[in-house]
Amino acid sequence: MRNSVVETMMGAVVLLITVWFLYFAFSNAGVGSTYDATYYANFDKIDGLVTGGEVKISGIKVGTIVGSELDKTTYEAVVEMNIDSSIDLPEDTFAKITSEGLLGGNYLVLDPGGSDVMLENGDTIIETQGAVDLLGLLSTFAGSSAEE
Repeated sequence: MRNSVVETMMGAVVLLITVWFLYFAFSNAGVGSTYDATYYANFDKIDGLVTGGEVKISGIKVGTIVGSELDKTTYEAVVEMNIDSSIDLPEDTFAKITSEGLLGGNYLVLDPGGSDVMLENGDTIIETQGAVDLLGLLSTFAGSSAEE
């Protein structure tokens, strides 16, 4: 009987530690946060940008990329993003795809403009800059250095 009480207590302790760990992980991972304003942006290329990627303003995550598709008439990539609705974006907001480094992935950066007119939920950000091909730039630089 004594062993059964000890085993039950140990099981309860393990269960409490597991619940605490899951709470800590979910609260710090941003899994529970909701981004409820949807915006779109058209890019010439979105190399390395993935669904679930981060959307940042001033280096702070304010949303996620929820999808991308090809516009069959303009052949541009249309990126759909969800942003925290408490953030008002001016209509002259600039969206660009930035790399985390040579080996890192890409994410979307929003640079809010100075307009007094704000974008509405579902609007498209007009001013964009697509992904920069770092390997292409390096090979161009290496080719121009070899010619000298």
